[in-house]
Amino acid sequence: MNSELLLSGLRFGEGPRWRDGKLWFSDFYRHAVFTVDESGVETHIVDVPGQPSGLGWLPDGTLLIVSMTDRKLVRWDGSSLTDYADLSQIATFHANDMVVDAHGRAYVGNFGFDLHQAMLEREIPEILADNSAGNTSLIRVDPDQSVHEATDDVRFPNGMVFLNEGRTLVVAETLRLALTAFDVAPDGTLSNRRIWASTAAQGVAPDGICADGEIIWAASALAPMVVGYREGGEVAGTVATQQNAYACALGGNAGKTLFIMTAPSSHPAEVATVESGSIEVAQLA
Repeated sequence: MNSELLLSGLRFGEGPRWRDGKLWFSDFYRHAVFTVDESGVETHIVDVPGQPSGLGWLPDGTLLIVSMTDRKLVRWDGSSLTDYADLSQIATFHANDMVVDAHGRAYVGNFGFDLHQAMLEREIPEILADNSAGNTSLIRVDPDQSVHEATDDVRFPNGMVFLNEGRTLVVAETLRLALTAFDVAPDGTLSNRRIWASTAAQGVAPDGICADGEIIWAASALAPMVVGYREGGEVAGTVATQQNAYACALGGNAGKTLFIMTAPSSHPAEVATVESGSIEVAQLA
């Protein structure tokens, strides 16, 4: 299956989420959150000077935004942007993607190290082979805004999705080439770590992910494709994109449109000042 272009002119899109009939997304290097409708009309929502990434909503409808470079969560109530939680005591480098549960608990990933500098000094296979590269902790922010280590020993925790009505959290470990699952207790603590699916055989470094029933779609940060996995690693489908794929979300009025954030590279030296990023779409069965 091949994707189609919905919107061009992005620099680097991330954190896509379908809500209220529109796709919400961050653009790292335009330093802002936007929406786009299914006809491709883009609307600016709010500027985030610290570089926005993951998005999620509290039960009262307040938007939480990951502010990457200053390693914090900020909240947007529709009129003002304010600090929500400081992640810097746990996040060892830039914060990145996030998922928020029905109770308002936010789980936030982080780079774990300076990936972009490492990419200048080493080849990607060497980085992947170094088990210390990107090894860090996943962060949980509770509704009282307290910050906790959710789990340690995750390699570049990135996209996340809940399964089983919120009882399972699946985390994309980008540099481990794996989708890793945890049981979620009523208080938000994680246990029973296991590999939900290895993505290594397809060469997929999973970045953003989304769920379509029992299938998890993973954007491949190293290639122009999004791959659908079933638990255990069976490939359920592949969408070929026009550029490398970095994040995805399921939405649309019928709930079967796969929105894909694409760009020619993730390195800021190549994309930070150029409007070469896009949102592509594919219609799932």
